[in-house]
Amino acid sequence: MAICATCGNDYDKAFTVSWNGLTETFDSLECAAVRVAPECTACGCRILGHGVEASGIMYCCAHCARQAGHPAMVDRQSAIGD
Repeated sequence: MAICATCGNDYDKAFTVSWNGLTETFDSLECAAVRVAPECTACGCRILGHGVEASGIMYCCAHCARQAGHPAMVDRQSAIGD
């Protein structure tokens, strides 16, 4: 069995995740997200999707980026011809 890096649970179905030269073991996707997923600079939630980036800072959505002073940020652009 393996010990989860986030919660310390000893679990027989644990898995490893490698990122930025690190490798750690987790017992659930939730524990992996707590340790690996970046946090939104504005609201603090974990960014599990693509998020948005403005001036090199990650946000979970365009709303948070706009609240932080990036008024031009949008979640999606209209397709050509819309």
